[in-house]
This record gives sequence, structure tokens and C-alpha cells, in this order.
Amino acid sequence: MQLLKEPNGIPMDIVEAQPLKLDSIYERIRHFAAGNAVVIFTISGCCMCHVVKQLLFGLGVGPTIVELDHDTAGREIHAVLYHLAGGDPKHQPLPAVFIGGKFLGGIETVMACHINGTLVPLLKDVGALWL
Repeated sequence: MQLLKEPNGIPMDIVEAQPLKLDSIYERIRHFAAGNAVVIFTISGCCMCHVVKQLLFGLGVGPTIVELDHDTAGREIHAVLYHLAGGDPKHQPLPAVFIGGKFLGGIETVMACHINGTLVPLLKDVGALWL
């Protein structure tokens, strides 16, 4: 498991142009997703995020975890993930799971893939599982 946090450097300027900022946040998400077999965007203390992490740990996967409440750009990342998840106010965008650089979805999608037997082959295809 790898826990990523924003480095203690210059904080992102809140006043910069919104479209430019969201584009850079999107690129940051894409960079995390492309650079790791499995990435989970979470909030510490979220029970659904905990369930997804425990499921993947139980399968033998060591995902990269980005906890948004420990990241200086957490709100902006959350907003981009909300749009990636379809923008439906009835569904929370977290946890947001990326496998093989592609957005898989949240807890419902991950659990459905696990139940129907497609999660393990997907994880094997991206090199997150070897068994």
C-alpha cells in the first residue's frame, strides 16, 4: 500500500482560474491512475472507502491510496471525481477506484465486479495480482 499526500510546499493558489485549475487537477488524477495498477481516492474515516480497501487488501492487492482529507487539493479532486462518476447527487463519488489507468467506479461497481467474478481477472490483467 502506498499512501500519497501533497508535499509540504507551495499551496495551490485558490484564486487561480477555475477551468485551468480543474484541468490541472484532472491531469493529476490521470497521472496517479496511469502510474499505478490500482488507485483508490478516499476520505479517511469513510466506511465505504474502508470496505473497498479491505476487499482489495484481502485479495492481495496493494493499491495506491489518496486520502483527500489529507491533500491540499482534496476538494478540487473530489469535484472532478464527482463529474467522472456522472454527477448524480444520489451517489457519492468516493471511494473512486481506478484499475489499469481507467475509472472503474465506486463501491457499487467494485462490489458488483467482485460478486460477478470479473474483479480478479481485471486485477490480474493490470498486474495487481499474480495468482
